Amino acid sequence: MKKLKKKRNGPSLTPGNEEILEKSASKEEIKKGNYTRVTTLSYDEVDPS
Repeated sequence: MKKLKKKRNGPSLTPGNEEILEKSASKEEIKKGNYTRVTTLSYDEVDPS
């Protein structure tokens, strides 16, 4: 019996390699729907002096 993969409906968070995350999908991958939208969050700490 084959197990079916479930598609995630919501966002997920994961640490990752920045080089991989910054790589854009090719036009062919986008046409096939074989890509993941990535949003990068960064914390900019300001010294409260």
